[in-house]
Amino acid sequence: MDIRIMQYYLAVTREGNISAAAESLHVSQPALSRQMKDLEEELGVTLFERGKRKITLTEEGMVLRKRAEEMVRLMQITETEISQVKNKITGDIRIGAGESHVFHYISKTAGILREEYPDIRFHITSGDTIDLMEQLDNGLIDFALIFSNFDGSLYHAIPLPEEDRFGVLMRKDSPLTEKETLSLSDLRDLPLIISRAADKSFFNGTEAANLNIVATYNLIFNASLLVEDGVGYALGFDKLINMSGNSNLCFRPLVPTISTRGTLIWKKYQVFSPAIQLFVDALSDSFKPT
Repeated sequence: MDIRIMQYYLAVTREGNISAAAESLHVSQPALSRQMKDLEEELGVTLFERGKRKITLTEEGMVLRKRAEEMVRLMQITETEISQVKNKITGDIRIGAGESHVFHYISKTAGILREEYPDIRFHITSGDTIDLMEQLDNGLIDFALIFSNFDGSLYHAIPLPEEDRFGVLMRKDSPLTEKETLSLSDLRDLPLIISRAADKSFFNGTEAANLNIVATYNLIFNASLLVEDGVGYALGFDKLINMSGNSNLCFRPLVPTISTRGTLIWKKYQVFSPAIQLFVDALSDSFKPT
């Protein structure tokens, strides 16, 4: 499989039929149809269910679409890095981050670096550990800020200096707002919204088994909308949702305290571009890696 065929395949999946894809690619319809057939034969699977006017992806086709998008994006990243101006520090730094106020430590380093090297560009992707680890392993991001365990034999790591404290995001009209702190027993039978990267085993104690999880999220802002609209109570980090002004939300920390420390990780045994290496050096000056 070469990158050109992957681009053609993505055009077919995007347009929904061979003829429209061929027109967008400026190639003949028979030639494109033959290439898609050759691709199926090469892989030994059926990628499309062909209808009269529209094609539908098979399960194998959907898997290939995801990987093809990653392959094309990686090629674009590679071409950009290769075409960077010689003897001039420029380039892209891609950081995936779980939502946390400790990201300030990373953003401050980015600001300092850009003062000296204004041609460096930062690209930030928000997500949970599940998303970020997959993107990091596939080379789609250079760094990941995560809040869970990882394999130290595979990744370099810099732990950030502050911990994030867990608590409950709720509406101000909830009776629980009368308490300054909450315990897991206070949450028994309440409809809870938790990060999809966490589960009941994350919380210690027998009360964890009584949690009533009605929804999961990977971005806390979306979870806050569920809370605002009465779906339930969201478990998450403090200092992420603005609760000033006319907000009808409030936050209560959990006791005993449940907290975790964010860690910025990147893959070992890889050669960085000059821009990325400068960023690693700048971070290392601020935080001592493990």
